[in-house]
Amino acid sequence: MTKRQYYSTRIDKNPNTKGFTLVDFLPLFVRLFNQLNKDGYFTESFGFECVNSGLIPGNVVDPVYDILIKLRKKNIWPIENKADKYSEEDLFDVIEYLFDNVSRPIEGTYHDWQDCGMHWETFNKEEGKQYYITKINELLELYDKKYVLSDHGEILLKAEKGFDRIFEADIPTKDININGKIDNAIYRFRKYGASVEERRLAVRDLSDVLEYLKPSLKKLLSTKDESDLFNIANNFGIRHHNDKQQNNYDKSLWFSWMFYFYLATIHLILRKIENDK
Repeated sequence: MTKRQYYSTRIDKNPNTKGFTLVDFLPLFVRLFNQLNKDGYFTESFGFECVNSGLIPGNVVDPVYDILIKLRKKNIWPIENKADKYSEEDLFDVIEYLFDNVSRPIEGTYHDWQDCGMHWETFNKEEGKQYYITKINELLELYDKKYVLSDHGEILLKAEKGFDRIFEADIPTKDININGKIDNAIYRFRKYGASVEERRLAVRDLSDVLEYLKPSLKKLLSTKDESDLFNIANNFGIRHHNDKQQNNYDKSLWFSWMFYFYLATIHLILRKIENDK
């Protein structure tokens, strides 16, 4: 279902059509965290305040220390007091850290003294993580840089429009020589802060898969088409390093094209092999 666009966005008169900058995005993140915290999604890990007993600690007794050990960063907690100074790297570290500590509240008792609220006692981590992913990705849609939180709790580059399904599509083979290479290539390409060199390695991983599939390629493509397919990897600085390589091109742009082209080609070949069976 296509997300509804309101008037100013439709006519391209909304100043935030392309998303909010980090400065404007951070307060939105704090509001989401506070709402989830109020709803009990971080009670199991970080505890809660009771009007009678004060702070009831959770599994993470000292979040400041825990964050210092795991993120190796100071001035991160408490989020509502520190988030306005976060860098983008801080923000994404915290999003991933909260993924590890979220859980859905299931059962508890209501403490009505001064309207204290729910004292949650049982939790479900998997349901909490799935809900958290949904809410964070809804929020990340508003950021002016395109990232998503994966099912494994990692910030990844969002697929370019029209290519998102290729990351979600099943790989129609159980061959670990193929699956492992493809998974590694996708991770290299999409991970936060991936360098141009890491993207080159992602393309190389996919070209290695095509090399592995060469016997099948010979049945599907003409000799010229097969040669053209490997020309990209062999002569444009992907697989070899010598003075014959062509390197005078915009790598940040063309590596993306190479990556999607090779990934789509691999899916096509594997599906053709399965259909022939």
